[in-house]
Amino acid sequence: MALTRQQKHDKVAALATELKSSTSAIIGTFTGLTASKDFDLRKTIRAAGGSYHVLKNKLAPKAGAGTQIEGALAGLKGVSSVAYTSGDPVALAKALSTWIKDNSEFTFKLGIVEGKVLTVEEINSLATMPGKEELFSKLLFLINSPAQRLATVINATGRDLAIVINQGVEKGKFAGAAAPAVVEEAVAAVEEAPAAAAYTEGASEQAAAAADETPAEG
Repeated sequence: MALTRQQKHDKVAALATELKSSTSAIIGTFTGLTASKDFDLRKTIRAAGGSYHVLKNKLAPKAGAGTQIEGALAGLKGVSSVAYTSGDPVALAKALSTWIKDNSEFTFKLGIVEGKVLTVEEINSLATMPGKEELFSKLLFLINSPAQRLATVINATGRDLAIVINQGVEKGKFAGAAAPAVVEEAVAAVEEAPAAAAYTEGASEQAAAAADETPAEG
């Protein structure tokens, strides 16, 4: 049954509200998609932080007007659907690319990320990139690793120096007037090593905490 003008208006308004905060989308088409596969597709998209709608080609440009994905909704032909998100576009691309490998009924038409229209090839390339969570984990690793290695080296140096001093004293290597000064300086270096390590570890923890408090985009 054909939609009335009011129903079309309401449908456009509802979709426009959902698309308003979206920053990326993937437009697809399908043939012979069963109800169970359609349910599975929607479930896959939701798990990636997205939403999904089958589109009316004439209504889609109106719903997308003024949004960051309007460039992907103009001039659509044939059966069209849109998966969209305000979160990680890589996660959405990965989820859809994985799903269609086992479901050839669905194919990509085009995509868009923050106003830039993507070809099918670019969508596939996007799906191979690391997502935001993976990049964030790598960033934390890079922040923590140098400081942790430095702390280990400092502690190891202090322990090794203490062993050398002890052996030198036992063998009388530090005889003479300069011995007390040498020993005192060495002991001071050993005592300062844990403090330096603690300072370095503290700096590492602060850097990690600062990274945790940084709001994620999208």
